[in-house]
Amino acid sequence: MWPLMPAWTAWQTDLAEVETRNVAQLAQLYHEFETGKTRLMIAFRHPSTVDPYVLSHLLWRALPQTAREMDLPLKQTHAHFIYDRGIPLWGGRYLGWLFSRLGGVPIQRGKLDLLALKTARRLLSEGQFPLAAAPEGGTNSHNEVVSPLEPGIAQMAFWCAEDLQTQDRHESVVIAPISIQYRYVEAPWQPLASLIGQMEIESGLGAAGGLDLYGRLYRLAEHMLSRMEGYYQEFYGVTFEPVDEALSPNEQLAERLSTLMNEALQVAERYFGVRSKGSMIDRCRKLEQAGWDRIFREDTESLSPVDLGLANRVAEEADLRMWHMRLVESFVAVTGHYVKEHPSVDRFAETALLLRDMIEKIKGGPMSRTQLGPQRAIATVGNPIVVSERFADYKRKRRQAIASLTADLQTEMESLILTAK
Repeated sequence: MWPLMPAWTAWQTDLAEVETRNVAQLAQLYHEFETGKTRLMIAFRHPSTVDPYVLSHLLWRALPQTAREMDLPLKQTHAHFIYDRGIPLWGGRYLGWLFSRLGGVPIQRGKLDLLALKTARRLLSEGQFPLAAAPEGGTNSHNEVVSPLEPGIAQMAFWCAEDLQTQDRHESVVIAPISIQYRYVEAPWQPLASLIGQMEIESGLGAAGGLDLYGRLYRLAEHMLSRMEGYYQEFYGVTFEPVDEALSPNEQLAERLSTLMNEALQVAERYFGVRSKGSMIDRCRKLEQAGWDRIFREDTESLSPVDLGLANRVAEEADLRMWHMRLVESFVAVTGHYVKEHPSVDRFAETALLLRDMIEKIKGGPMSRTQLGPQRAIATVGNPIVVSERFADYKRKRRQAIASLTADLQTEMESLILTAK
C-alpha cells in the first residue's frame, strides 16, 4: 500500500511533508494489540479531507519505521476504519470499492445504522487490525478547535469491553487519541490578500480602502452575514431580532451567525418534516439523511416512467433544500473571536477559506480547491485511555460512564492542539 502513497498524495493534496510525533507510543500500542494484550481503537482529529493521507503516512511509513528502531516486530500496521456512507455518493463509487478493500465500514449518519454498528463492534473485538474513527463525526476545517465529540467512540469501546467479558477474554480495551493539524510552509499572505479581493468583488462589496487584512476579512464576513439575513428574511419570512449592543463587535457577529444557522436549518427541517432537536451537527446529520432517503432511492428500477419522473422531481427538490444544511455545516465551529484572539496566518486562512466556500455554495458552481500554498501536516499521538478500567462504572451507570469517557477524550485531544506562532 505504501509505495504508491507519496505520488498519490502529491497529486491529490498540497502536502509538502508530514511530521509525526510520539509515534513510539503508537508502536507500543500496536505491539500490545498484536500480542493479544489489548483491543485498540484509534480516535483521530478530523479537520480536513486531507486527513486520510496523513493517517496513511503515519500508519504505513512512520509507525513501522519507529517499530523497527524500537526492535518491536509488527506484522502489519494498518487499521479498519469507519467512514461516512455519503463519501462514495458525492466522491464517486470507486471510493466505496476502495474503502471496502482497505477494511472500511460505511455508516449512515443521522439515523441508527444497526448493520454498520454491528460490523464495527465485531471488528473492534475480533478484527485483524485496530479500528479507527473520527469522534468529531466530520471535518470542521479548524486546526486549533476540537468540535464537541460524539459519544459513539466511547459506546463502542464499552461494547468491546462487554463482549470480551462475555467471551471470558482478558484483553484491555484502549483508545489512542491522534491529533492532526496543518501549517503553511510559507505564510501565504499575498494569496490571502488576492483571495479576499476576489471575494469582495464577487460579493458586491467593492474595494476596502485603507483597511488592513483583518479589517477586510471582518468587513467581508459582516457583509455576507447581512446579505444572508436579508435573504432569509425576504424569502422565508424569518425575523432577526437586534443583537445586544453591549456586546463587542466580534461577540455580536458570533451571535448573529448562530441565529442565522438556526434559522437556515429550520427552513430545511420544515420541508423534510424533521424536528429541530439536538446540536447543530446532530440537526445537520438528520437533514442529510432525510435528503439522501429521497435522492438515493433503491426502488427506481421498478418505477413506471411517470413515477420515475416524480421521483426525480422529489430528488431535485431535496437537493435544493439540503443546500441550507450544507451552508450551516461549514460554519458550526466558527466563533467570532478565532482569528482576533490569535491572528496567525493559519487561522486567518481557515476563516477566509470558509467564507470562500460559502460564496461558492451561494454561486452554485462546482466546488474547487483553493491553493494558498504547500502545507506541512503534524500528526501527534496522545496518551492512551484504558477503557477497561472504567467498565465497572459503565455497568453501574452507562450514560454517565459514556459521558465521562467522551469528556476525557475531548480533554486529551484538546491537549494535543499545537497553537501556531
